[in-house]
Amino acid sequence: MTFNEGLQIDPDRVQSGGGPGRGGGLVLGGGAIGLIAVVVTLLLGGDPGSVLGQFTGADAKSEGETAATPAHCKTGADANKYVDCRVVLTVQSLDNVWGTELSKQTSTRYAAPKVRLFSGAVNTGCGQASSAVGPFYCPADRTAYFDTSFFQELVDRFGSSGGPLAQEYVVAHEFGHHIQNLLGDINRAQRDPRGPQSGAVRTELQADCYAGVWAYYADKLPAPGSNQPFLKPLTDNDVRDALSAAAAVGDDRIQKASTGRVNPEAWTHGSSEERQKWFLAGYKTGQVKACDTYSATDLNNPPALR
Repeated sequence: MTFNEGLQIDPDRVQSGGGPGRGGGLVLGGGAIGLIAVVVTLLLGGDPGSVLGQFTGADAKSEGETAATPAHCKTGADANKYVDCRVVLTVQSLDNVWGTELSKQTSTRYAAPKVRLFSGAVNTGCGQASSAVGPFYCPADRTAYFDTSFFQELVDRFGSSGGPLAQEYVVAHEFGHHIQNLLGDINRAQRDPRGPQSGAVRTELQADCYAGVWAYYADKLPAPGSNQPFLKPLTDNDVRDALSAAAAVGDDRIQKASTGRVNPEAWTHGSSEERQKWFLAGYKTGQVKACDTYSATDLNNPPALR
C-alpha cells in the first residue's frame, strides 16, 4: 500500500509536542488500541490506577509548547517514507472519508478531531500521559494522540506485521472512537467495562469496524483538489497487514502471552478473531450501519459477513 506521491500534506492539520493540560479522567472504552499497558493490567485483574499514573501527572514531563506538522512532511512521497508523515496523511484521508460519508450515512455532521504527535509524555484533556499508554483518543478534548514509537512496539512485542496499513489501521481505529463520540455512543463502554459481551468490547470492535469503513473508501474517494484518492488501490497483502495489527492486540492473544491462559470475563477490547472480523465488516461494506456491534447477538459473527 502506498499513498499517491503527489498529494500535498497540510502543514497545519496535525500538531506536535505538549497538550492542553490536565483535565477529566480517561474514558477507558474511548481509549484505544494503544492502551496496552492498561489492557494487560485489567486482563491480569490488577488495578488500572497503578498504570494510569501517567494519566494523572505522576512521573511524566510534558514536552511543552506545541508545533505544527513536522517540517519534512510535505507530500505523499514523504508519507510513504516516514511514519510521522504517514500518520498525518492518514489523518487527512480520514477527514476526507468521514467528511463525506458520516453525514451521508447518518445525518450527523463530521467535525474533525484534533491530532497530536508526541514523544515521551503529553498533557491532555484526560490528564497527563506517557508513551507507555500508546496511541489513544481523549473524548474530553476530542483529540487523538500518537507516539509513533508504538508502531515498532506493535511489531516487536505483539507480533503485528510492519506494513503501512497496519499503522494506518491504528490511526483509523482512534478516529473510530471520535466517530463514536460524535454519534453519542462512546460512553457505553464505561457503563459496562469488562467481559466478552460488554459495552467496552462492543465499543472497541465498533472502532475496528469504522477503521474498515475508512479503508473501503480510502483508495476510491478523490482527495480534495485532486482526481486521485489518497491511497493507491489496496491489495490483499495490505488488508492482511491491517488484520495482523487487529489480531496482535486481541484480548485473548495478550492474555495468553501474559499469563498462559485466556479469561474472557476480563476482556475489554475483544478477541483477535472478533477484531479482525469487525474490521472486515466495515471494509467489505463501507457502511456505518454494518458496524452496529451493540445490537449484535454474536460478536464473532458480524451480520455483514454472513
